Amino acid sequence: MKNLEEILNEKILSSNSIGGGCIADAKKIITESGNTYFVKSYYDNNASILINEANGLRELKKTGVIKIPDVVFCNNEFLIIEYIKSGKRKNNFSELFGRQFAEMHKFSSENFGFYENNYIGANRQINIPQKENWIDFYWEHRLLYQFKLAERNGYVDSSFQKSFAEFEKRVPDILKGSEEKPSILHGDLWSGNYIVDENGDPVLIDPAVYYGHREADLGMTKLFGGFDSDFYSSYNETFPLREGWEYRIDIYKLYHVMNHLNLFGTGYLSQAKSIINNYK
Repeated sequence: MKNLEEILNEKILSSNSIGGGCIADAKKIITESGNTYFVKSYYDNNASILINEANGLRELKKTGVIKIPDVVFCNNEFLIIEYIKSGKRKNNFSELFGRQFAEMHKFSSENFGFYENNYIGANRQINIPQKENWIDFYWEHRLLYQFKLAERNGYVDSSFQKSFAEFEKRVPDILKGSEEKPSILHGDLWSGNYIVDENGDPVLIDPAVYYGHREADLGMTKLFGGFDSDFYSSYNETFPLREGWEYRIDIYKLYHVMNHLNLFGTGYLSQAKSIINNYK
């Protein structure tokens, strides 16, 4: 607490734990002057994960089209951001969210990747910049990276190894015709990584930012649900998706399924194999 008071240069009157998942601790703090902040720290004292998250929030903030909490302070110990007071969704929340998310995706970069590696959950996410070759970037730094991690974790048997090798040959055909400029991506958008502010507007939190194919962001939204048809129709009206996106969406789910396999174990193994085998 003393460190936080020194950082904020004022006395903290209250500090309440609000949960931060299995690897993080999160608190709502109120200072003597009446300011309210959200403070996150990690149990394993990871030296970069907080800084990576702060940089992701700052990058998303640059788009100016969807609400992102302001970063107040960040070092290896604490991430302090604007506290967002929650509220009820507007009647047109899903349409608004879909439109703003599509507008965000219109912001692009010359390269796929990002200026730094970061994290997807507790696993490293490799963002080595790569120009004009999404298929190679996605295969090498997303799918193959997670597969090799699964091998090290003991989740890959000979049949999985064989099917994954065969799958590699099909990936260019699966993604053919979907080529686009790199879009800024939240990187980990599921229902737990957005909140509703007191005005009823969507707010993005907990990003794993990089520049990639925007269908990858939509793939994650489809994995666990929580986004209705109005979200997708509004998105598609604002920034139309290329033909065949529904066919490609599972290959983008696969990255997150394999990441969950590596984070949480074999409960996700059959789902990963099923996605791979369905692309035949």
